[in-house]
Amino acid sequence: MSTDVAEQGVILIVDDTPTNLEVLLDLLESAGFKVVVAEDGERAIALAEYAPPDLILLDVLMPGIDGFETCRRLKAHPDTQEIPIIFLTAVSDNVDKVKGLHLGAVDYITKPLNHEEVLARVNTHVRLQNLTKSLTEQNERLEQEIQHRQRVEAEREQAFRALQRSEARFRRLIESNVIGVIFSLMDGQITDANDAFLQMMGYDRADLESGNLNWQSMTPPEYAHLQQVALTELHETGVFTTFEKEYFHQDGHRIPVMVGGAVLDDAQQTIVGFVLDLTQHKQAEDKIREQAALLNITTDAILVRDLDHKIQYWSKGAEQVYGWQAEEVINQDANRLLYRLDSIKQLEAIEVSLMEKGAWQGELQQVNKQGKEIIVASRWTLMRDAQGQPKSILTVNTDITEKKQLESQFLRSQRLESLGTLAGGIAHDLNNILTPVLGTAQLLQLKFPNADEQSRNLLKIVEANTKRGAELVKQVLQFTRGVEGKQAIVQVKDLIHEVKQIAAKTFPKSITLLTDVEPELCLVSADATHLHQLLMNLVVNARDAMPEGGTLTISAKNRLVDEYYARTHLDAAIGSYIEMSVKDTGTGMSAEVMDRIFEPFFTTKELGKGTGLGLSTVRGIVKSHGGFIDVVSQVGEGSEFKVFLPAVEAPMFPRIESPHLPNGNTEWILLVDDETQILTITKASLEAYNYQVLTANSGMEAIALCTQYQHKIAVAIVDMMMPSMDGPTTIQALQKIKPQIKTIAISGFVSNDKLREASGMEHFLAKPYTIQELLQTLRVVLGKPVEQPIGSHF
Repeated sequence: MSTDVAEQGVILIVDDTPTNLEVLLDLLESAGFKVVVAEDGERAIALAEYAPPDLILLDVLMPGIDGFETCRRLKAHPDTQEIPIIFLTAVSDNVDKVKGLHLGAVDYITKPLNHEEVLARVNTHVRLQNLTKSLTEQNERLEQEIQHRQRVEAEREQAFRALQRSEARFRRLIESNVIGVIFSLMDGQITDANDAFLQMMGYDRADLESGNLNWQSMTPPEYAHLQQVALTELHETGVFTTFEKEYFHQDGHRIPVMVGGAVLDDAQQTIVGFVLDLTQHKQAEDKIREQAALLNITTDAILVRDLDHKIQYWSKGAEQVYGWQAEEVINQDANRLLYRLDSIKQLEAIEVSLMEKGAWQGELQQVNKQGKEIIVASRWTLMRDAQGQPKSILTVNTDITEKKQLESQFLRSQRLESLGTLAGGIAHDLNNILTPVLGTAQLLQLKFPNADEQSRNLLKIVEANTKRGAELVKQVLQFTRGVEGKQAIVQVKDLIHEVKQIAAKTFPKSITLLTDVEPELCLVSADATHLHQLLMNLVVNARDAMPEGGTLTISAKNRLVDEYYARTHLDAAIGSYIEMSVKDTGTGMSAEVMDRIFEPFFTTKELGKGTGLGLSTVRGIVKSHGGFIDVVSQVGEGSEFKVFLPAVEAPMFPRIESPHLPNGNTEWILLVDDETQILTITKASLEAYNYQVLTANSGMEAIALCTQYQHKIAVAIVDMMMPSMDGPTTIQALQKIKPQIKTIAISGFVSNDKLREASGMEHFLAKPYTIQELLQTLRVVLGKPVEQPIGSHF
């Protein structure tokens, strides 16, 4: 394949960069060309005029005169105007290319240089130049054939040599091509092939020369029909349409390829074929499919929209989050589809930020196919094209509606817990204040039975109002720790029927009352009085929410709370419940009002028309019964309160209470409280009923008295909340001194957990307590019978 320098031609390289000159010089000389170099345009023009080369490689950017001016001068000179010029440039501006072509250049090669590309282009243009020269010379010979007959043979020899050069250059082009090129017969036998094909298939030249390579035997049998179609096309048209197939590699694995070809020689039935290796292409396709599969299995909504908001991509996760299928939303306006009109300004601000920073993230209010509002955590990324210009927006949205609902419920629960703690503390102080007042009023009535009527009435007023204050404090405590009561098996439908009768007689006629109770309604373990109070509070609130009339519906049904419902409602647990619902068509509530409805003393009613304790009491009752509440409301569309109470199957029976015996038998009582007034009044009350009383205003003083009088003290009455040493600690210390001592806990407010810390506690009295309650509890602790029910037991 090698030829001498004269056959290869002379190439002039013009470049002001020595490195470029050296690289091109080595490359072209290795290919068999004779190379001349020049470092500027003036030197190049001089060399070309002195000894015109076959081809000039001319750099565009040079000091002095640039490549364009050098080209113009060469084309203007008759000795150099026919020399083909190829520009070398590091830029790809079409304007410069057109300018160069107008000046007479034949081609451009862009830096950085690809050696195969340089050789291919140089070979091609040198060949074209030589062919052009040959044709010109042949024309001249034809014109002068009569006069220069003797030169014919020489001209033919020159043409033959030009053909040899052309074949050599064509061979080098085939060998240097990255696409596999094969020459074969119609039966599939490969007669020649370039190195690219041999390397692709794992063979070498020895395998080719042995004559054992056949493209039909290399082809898996399932592609036989495609090969037959291609051969038919070759016979009919001389070419066949490119198609994809596979070849067996030498080691047996399959290689995906694209093949095309044409008949090269009809007489010898020779085919030239072109084989493109698709392995990397197929791997890229597989990777794209894998990525698409990952996008489809993620639960996040992934969508792509263009800069006009038209949706271009819609993932499976988006179908699950929003409810629309991909075919329903492609090319739809995302802003109109997913947002309400009042969100457009927010979206415009987001897009401005996105264009500035390239990314944005935050929370957005959106709507799904059913029109339901959802909340998403949204991440926006600005996508750019190859030129760096914005072309689309990639959005990834995570549905956090449930999370936000739970956060709201948790914050509300925390706020109510804080309010409960505050209310409990206030209730404790109020009960400590009310206890001596109540005790004093009762004691004075006992000490002065012959007082005038006015004094007796005043004492009764003090006693009655003290009890009234205690009931108000009790309501506050119901909010904080629930309602304690006597639980029994209750049929809810009977309570609903009773409440409906009361409402029908007392509510305005403009309100329509409806009930809907499931026939086979389960039972609940509850205090019927408290449930009655709960229902009455809810229906009265519903009545007040419909000043112009409306429909009030009371319903009850069996309800199984599943995992999903329990997950989206903070206080709910999986299980069977009775769902009681009170629904009205009244004014409804805003989100801000709903967030506070269970706070004590919060009310939207006019001054004097509500205490704000109704719904907080309802919550306390539901909480004490192990249930939870769900509220749904919209302004102008009414409200619905759903109360869930655990259903039961087996009945529960009420406790049998003990009778009462008021007087003592000179038993010694140790009374411990940090409130001096309580000590004074309680001591006087107990002594009036034949008890002997020791008083201590701290735990340490109680321990000292117990150590001194341990053989006499029968019962210790201990306040649960005292400074320095609290009630449970004091009781434990007293029991170590005298293990058989009896104890009664008293408190204005204390949690059940706190009470359980006090080991050995028989009874608990809530402040303010009456003398009767105190005496009854003492009789029970001392193991003596009583005649009527006493206060709360553990």
